[in-house]
Amino acid sequence: QGTMFRCSARCCEDSTASMQQVQRCLERCQAPLAQAQAIVTAELENFQDRLSRCTLHCNDKARDALDAGGTEGRVRAQLDTCLAACGDDHLRLVPAMAKKMKDGLAALQQ
Repeated sequence: QGTMFRCSARCCEDSTASMQQVQRCLERCQAPLAQAQAIVTAELENFQDRLSRCTLHCNDKARDALDAGGTEGRVRAQLDTCLAACGDDHLRLVPAMAKKMKDGLAALQQ
């Protein structure tokens, strides 16, 4: 962000530039930050979607177990176990997700 703000300030300090030139300059300054934000947002959304699908699967299994005559206590315990497994599985994904974000951000700087 600091790089973007310094770049934007240089655009605004150019007293010989037209308003259109300043605007294009500002857009060029903001583009890398927007790309970086898009990389991070996409990865986080993907992670959240995967976690949501896992929890929906657990909820479906619990509903099926209740419909099959399972007791509420036993189904709740199974649901808790399933949800904990979702959390554990997704925690293991965090290092790879962080690496993917770092690699994507590093590619922007090249």
